Amino acid sequence: MRDRETMPEAVSGAMSTRPPDASRGAPSGAPALPAPALEIAAGYAFTGPALDLGALLWDGRCLPDAQVRIPLPMLNRHGLVAGATGTGKTKTLQLIAEQLSAQGVPVFLADIKGDVSGISAPGVENDTVRGRAGEVHQRWTATGFPAEFYALGGLGHGIPVRATITSFGPVLLSKILRLNQTQEQSLGLIFHYADTKGLELIDLKDLRAVVAFLTSDEGKGELKDIGGLSTATAGVILRSLTAFEAQGMADFFGEPEFDTAEFLRTARDGRGMVSVLELPAVQDRPQLFSTFLMWLLADLFHDLPEVGDVDRPKLVFFFDEAHLLFHDASKAFLDSITQTVRLIRSKGVGVFFVTQTPKDVPADVLAQLGNRVQHALRAFTPDDQKALKATVRTFPDSSYDLEELLTGLGTGEAVVTVLGEKGAPTPVAATRLRAPESLMGPVDPAVLDRAVTASPLHARYAQAVDRESAYERLTGAGSRGAKDPDELAPSGDTPDAPRREPSVVEQVVGSGMFKSLARSLGTQIGREITRSLFGTARRRR
Repeated sequence: MRDRETMPEAVSGAMSTRPPDASRGAPSGAPALPAPALEIAAGYAFTGPALDLGALLWDGRCLPDAQVRIPLPMLNRHGLVAGATGTGKTKTLQLIAEQLSAQGVPVFLADIKGDVSGISAPGVENDTVRGRAGEVHQRWTATGFPAEFYALGGLGHGIPVRATITSFGPVLLSKILRLNQTQEQSLGLIFHYADTKGLELIDLKDLRAVVAFLTSDEGKGELKDIGGLSTATAGVILRSLTAFEAQGMADFFGEPEFDTAEFLRTARDGRGMVSVLELPAVQDRPQLFSTFLMWLLADLFHDLPEVGDVDRPKLVFFFDEAHLLFHDASKAFLDSITQTVRLIRSKGVGVFFVTQTPKDVPADVLAQLGNRVQHALRAFTPDDQKALKATVRTFPDSSYDLEELLTGLGTGEAVVTVLGEKGAPTPVAATRLRAPESLMGPVDPAVLDRAVTASPLHARYAQAVDRESAYERLTGAGSRGAKDPDELAPSGDTPDAPRREPSVVEQVVGSGMFKSLARSLGTQIGREITRSLFGTARRRR
């Protein structure tokens, strides 16, 4: 288990913990709240710390004295933010992330479009912001929040986030490579073999070297007792790895491997750190970034201790474009997601899935999401109509005509239901949401680059390292027994003939140094590897 930095006591947030006095209705001189609105407002009158989402909408009117809120301790009961494109989902994430940070809770955000970096800078007051703040009785103050910026493999403006192949594991790698069930099982055998023999798979060339050895005459008997590895399946895996690397994706695997404990930090003033993972550079590779997000979550699950119910989450993780994770996923993969989401709550981590409609999320996962913020849906086609009806069925009974309401919501408005302080769902509330207090747009790239290089994490992760691992051990190319290039030349070559580059198979078989290693007992490093639900792994430190 990696050492985790203890989160300091959070400072008082910017939000009031005093519940709205729904019993008094509206202030003197204002019209009283209608009876149904009073009942809804009473459902959000929490006594403990909470996040303020906005004001109740009823019969076309905004009722600012009926505030809609989420209890802070319920944020680890997971949630869903959904809605059609352009309805304000990103700003909702920003609004929630700001308030979590203010109350000392670290936040992880995946920045798909490149416009979330503004959370680090104070917002700009204008007529639109003033109008929204006045409508919902928000005391708006331009505020920037502490943030760290990351980029997958260093592609983009951010501290590089990498994983080793060993840590990533066979299940997630199979999804990226789009392997079928048989091929995934064979890849699992390859990982098992590498684990038990102490062969570290740091990057793609390490995995190719192990696959090549296990299909060579010298190594093909190694997996015989546990099912073996067919030449055809190995060929598919090797071709998939080659295509994957040809698309420029090799940089995502390697060292130094990112430690997800970095996401649990707080700033010096006690506010939670907002970790923003920039994804625009890889947004055309949805299988990659959605699966990488799942690795980050699985790694947290693997390492964090059980804490049970807590007064505030250790981390709230926003999983954007969630439908990409579930697309074409195997049953075993979906079962692992469901179990991870179900169990990670007791480790103090809340997960919010962000997508267009609830039907994008499998029912078993959706059942774990207690907090719901549903933005507007469109109903232009028969499929849209089906999605709308399916969405309505996922909400508790309400006083609204939800089909009509969900198609008529404006930008920055949503239908909300959350878990109250006792764990029961609150009444469904149409809500006009507050305006974020940070910049609603990207910061200047030059400013972003300066923030990245000034981060104490930059020196730790910026420079890639290629140390001795499985490839070097198998081919003899490492410091402990590098071979003379002449020894790798095919027997028919003459000294004057042009020498072709030996293949991985030729290097592995020709090295001769793996025979004793392959038949030895697992090393200490192999025995220390443990794998979680997704087959992700860390060596215990």
